[in-house]
Amino acid sequence: NSGLRLARELLLEVLDLGLPIGCEFLDPITPQYIADTVAWGAIGARTTESQTHRQLASGLSMPVGFKNRTDGNIGVAVDAVRAAAAQHSFAGVDLSGTSAILHTTGNRDCHIILRGGRDATNYDSDSIAATLADLRAVDLPERVIVDASHDNSGKDYERQPRVASEIASEIAGGEAAIVGVMLESFLESGRQDLGGKLTYGQSVTDACMSWETTVEVLRGLDEASASRRSTARE
Repeated sequence: NSGLRLARELLLEVLDLGLPIGCEFLDPITPQYIADTVAWGAIGARTTESQTHRQLASGLSMPVGFKNRTDGNIGVAVDAVRAAAAQHSFAGVDLSGTSAILHTTGNRDCHIILRGGRDATNYDSDSIAATLADLRAVDLPERVIVDASHDNSGKDYERQPRVASEIASEIAGGEAAIVGVMLESFLESGRQDLGGKLTYGQSVTDACMSWETTVEVLRGLDEASASRRSTARE
């Protein structure tokens, strides 16, 4: 219970700064306690196939991204977006934390997150076009977020700027279906293990870009987005 309380307090402090929040939802219970603070949600590559998480996404009041599977399979993510768009009834907890049967209306604001696979990347134009074709075939909105990290960077945080630059080129070229880019970023670059003396601002999970590098990457993406908007107005 203290963890839920601390998490919610942190999220509210971030909102007080005027910053929108995105997070990954790992289980179907905690969203009832924090979902009202979250502007965008994600379902991870290892849980995209989970019926429980698809049902959860169908009842969330924000856009939700489903990552492609760790082996690069896109079909399961398409199926997840399709399932989450439908109505569902399932066991869960209500806003009071009491066990209940929940009824959802479906979430048409879901999309795919392209994060690469064990054997290949999928941030290139051909991979994006193939994903959009799969979505079009089942009458789903054609939109994707592209992950510049994970398998799209070979899990090498130093490659993220190069990947992001290529994604920016697609955006500047007018690719309207790219609605966002994911980055792994923190104050200090790299990562560290728990247990010893810790460096403030350095990740204890996945390795991240430094804040200075992040600013450069974001400026490039901002310029690309501005170029796309300018082209769309012509």
